[in-house]
Amino acid sequence: MGSPDFAVPCLEEMFKSPHEVIAVVTQPDRPKGRGGKIRPTPVKVRAAGEGIPIYQPGKVNSPEFIQQMRELKPDLAIVVAFGQILKPDLLNIPPLGCINVHASLLPKYRGSAPIHWAIINGEKETGVTTMYLDPGMDTGDMILAEKVLIADDDTVGSLHDKLALAGAEILGETVQLIAQGKAPRAPQDHEDATYAPLLKREHEFIDWKKSAREVYDMVRGMNPWPGAYTTFNDKVLKIWESIIDDEDVTGVPGSVVQVVNGKGIKVQCRKGCLWLSKVQPEGSRPMGADAFARGHRVEAGMILGSLAP
Repeated sequence: MGSPDFAVPCLEEMFKSPHEVIAVVTQPDRPKGRGGKIRPTPVKVRAAGEGIPIYQPGKVNSPEFIQQMRELKPDLAIVVAFGQILKPDLLNIPPLGCINVHASLLPKYRGSAPIHWAIINGEKETGVTTMYLDPGMDTGDMILAEKVLIADDDTVGSLHDKLALAGAEILGETVQLIAQGKAPRAPQDHEDATYAPLLKREHEFIDWKKSAREVYDMVRGMNPWPGAYTTFNDKVLKIWESIIDDEDVTGVPGSVVQVVNGKGIKVQCRKGCLWLSKVQPEGSRPMGADAFARGHRVEAGMILGSLAP
């Protein structure tokens, strides 16, 4: 049971395993992109042609779908970024339980955006955890975990890919242990739990009163989706890439310190400065910050971020 790209390596791992994948459950086809074209989930695309049933329930806990799952008689259900919460009537169907691959080292970063928040918060490592699902939000007993280092230049995109591969690897080990009746089961320490809530528009707005390091981590933690943004001349300006400059200057956070052709726009933060190297003005494509500066006559002393959400 999975939907986005993150779940595809796990599905691949199960197809390669000695275990039989009797069905794939994924989110319904939905409109995507600027044209609003109806598209299948990446998991559905990968599962197509395998000759197995593909289910796309709008409501996974509906009596109709629960009956379909009972008729399938699965030994084990594997849930990876599926996108719907499973309730007890569904969780109780497989005799070996329902397991989940979560993109953090539980109990840290429970919730829907663990990869984003790990980078935004400046973590140096994260990981993947397999666990038994229960009715709570990522609160079930843990099975296996694997650490993954976060490089200083990692973005959500690059870390996502590392964690997806690590998740598939420990999923294979987890399923084999379950099949052998040897899977460990460790309760989480709920006192140590932290949360990674769904990102909202206000989370994407850059606060220049933070340190250059904090803003740098935020920019990485929003790339390639949904994108950190500031404002310039009353319009949204997304920031995709930046470089830390430790120089401290006196002035207003968010003010342009310097514009250098070939390097970008230097912006003051509460502590240190940040070179903006790749930006995207409202209604345009991403571009070098120096090209943006030339086209919009950006000069030292101008202020970014005057329009808060």
